[in-house]
Amino acid sequence: MREDLKKRASTLGLHGLVGRWEELGALPWVAEVIAVEEAERGRRSLERRVRNARIGRFKAMADFDWGWPRAIDRPAVEDLFRLGFVGEAANVVLVGPNGVGKSMIAQNLAHAAILAGHTVKLCTASAMLNHLGAQEGTNGLQNALGRYCRPEVLVLDEVGYLSYDTRHADLLFEVVNRRYGQKPIILTTNKPFGEWNEVFPNAACAVALVDRLVHNSEIVKIDGSSYRLREAQERAAAKARGRRPG
Repeated sequence: MREDLKKRASTLGLHGLVGRWEELGALPWVAEVIAVEEAERGRRSLERRVRNARIGRFKAMADFDWGWPRAIDRPAVEDLFRLGFVGEAANVVLVGPNGVGKSMIAQNLAHAAILAGHTVKLCTASAMLNHLGAQEGTNGLQNALGRYCRPEVLVLDEVGYLSYDTRHADLLFEVVNRRYGQKPIILTTNKPFGEWNEVFPNAACAVALVDRLVHNSEIVKIDGSSYRLREAQERAAAKARGRRPG
């Protein structure tokens, strides 16, 4: 017990306490101090990881309407929340039309990874590529690439909503290639991979890009109408009912 406490104190960097362990280690308050310090550092670490991830506001999976999509593999999605793909460095690709819940699932996976102690970065593909494309000089680009390659989990939202030039395609390939087999990417796209030539026209790396993304990946296809459109229609209908004379 005392040796375990000493190791925990050493891990926390409480060198003064460790240095006087023979004198202080058996005192009743030592275990409480160590526990309080661990809890406080854990809290600060969680806050820092949440802040750095930039997930933003999102709906919890408890609010996900599984009955709305025409097609979705619910067991496969729920299994993702065990986070096995993180340890396996396997990418997760969520494919489907606009408004079917791809971003919601990705945000919840990011949040689950943070709670499990992982570092996470979430952004749209356009935001990342515009940021990388704006860098001048090798050092600036390398530093910027590090922002997307260092986190243990990278979430790229909305790939395919815009088309990108060859330089942007090359930059995305660089990020994917650096993370390949090392750290996973969670990616959402409204385009099947067969249509990625429309997203990256004239890009020689498109085939290699898709190959690295899908190799050893979990691909979840979702089909259905836009849930956001349904919500908007329901709000409009409710307002219309409220305006009717009683």
